Amino acid sequence: MGIGDWGLETEKQNTKNVVMEDSLENLQFYQMAMQLWDDCWKDTEILIKDYRGKEIAKQLIRSVGSISANIEEGYGRGYGKEYPQFIRISRGSARESKGWYIRSKFLLPKEIIKSRIDILESIIKMETKTLSTLSLKLKTN
Repeated sequence: MGIGDWGLETEKQNTKNVVMEDSLENLQFYQMAMQLWDDCWKDTEILIKDYRGKEIAKQLIRSVGSISANIEEGYGRGYGKEYPQFIRISRGSARESKGWYIRSKFLLPKEIIKSRIDILESIIKMETKTLSTLSLKLKTN
């Protein structure tokens, strides 16, 4: 999945449209976080129809958006000591998002909640594994 899959393109050389490639986009948990953002956007359309759901929608937008945003920021800072901290923050946002999806049980269909929680649990597992791997690399350096 690349930027082009999210409906974004960048211009390069004589107005020829070319999709920029970035190794960040190759991270599976980042791809999943970006897909979850798209799904969350649709979910909040349902939630905002109820006055109680509006508050859940606000929290979901913040927490789900924070997952990919922190991956991006950490990745952008390089693979030093800061990167693992941003992955931890992203993982915390994934856990928070899971809680908000559970709280939305009176407004969203069970199938949607289960699907989103499954994705979030996968992101959490992958980020935990990444943190473990990075920890070993930092210790050996």
